[in-house]
Amino acid sequence: MNPALQHVERASKSEETLHQRSLRRPGTPLHTILLACGIASSVLYIAADIIGAIRYAGYSYVDHTFSELMASGSPVRPLMIALCSIPYTMLMTAFVAGVWNSSGLKRTARITAALLAGYAGVGLVAGIAFPMNTRIALAAGEAGLRNAMHPVGTAVMSLILLLAMGFGATLLGRRFRYYTYITIGALLVFGILTSLQAGDMVHNLPTPWMGIEERVNIYATMSWMAILAVGLLRVGAERPSDVRL
Repeated sequence: MNPALQHVERASKSEETLHQRSLRRPGTPLHTILLACGIASSVLYIAADIIGAIRYAGYSYVDHTFSELMASGSPVRPLMIALCSIPYTMLMTAFVAGVWNSSGLKRTARITAALLAGYAGVGLVAGIAFPMNTRIALAAGEAGLRNAMHPVGTAVMSLILLLAMGFGATLLGRRFRYYTYITIGALLVFGILTSLQAGDMVHNLPTPWMGIEERVNIYATMSWMAILAVGLLRVGAERPSDVRL
């Protein structure tokens, strides 16, 4: 090939690559949409929780856990998968892409994004492939391998989330860092409170406030995601050129 044509072709490919990267820069429409998916995912998750609780006859929003909505044998399990699991994971995947590109080549942002991807992936697998059984089934001794794997998946997901928060705490300044540390503390405290009643749930005994205790964790997590998204959107709007390609 003519050297001149080769030079033109390389220049064209380089320009195309730079254009594709620039679309993901902070402040661009695509990047804004990706980060906004973090807000949308949190709203969707909470809405699915409320809708599922309302449609599950005999379910107590205050005393029963979110996992029971997704349980094998739950009458609203198909609805929860359709409303929450798959759409939520898709939105989180888009959000992860937005976080990944928010700080250019900043390592902390990319570690946070990778951990958030792991959190969403493990949560999807734990909810769909390894659901818990209903209380009635557990009390009747119908546990099984899938049920046994559910708390393991939940523990792994929670650990990955805490790590993501730990790294993400440094992305938006001191106030966000303190807010993140408070959130992590709340997750640990209410996670312990929820686990204290796990034995009663297995035996289908009353578990007063267990649902609220777990939902403090869930809603605190969703709030953290949304606030991270809003903060990164503001940074992108204020400093659209602060990115290294």
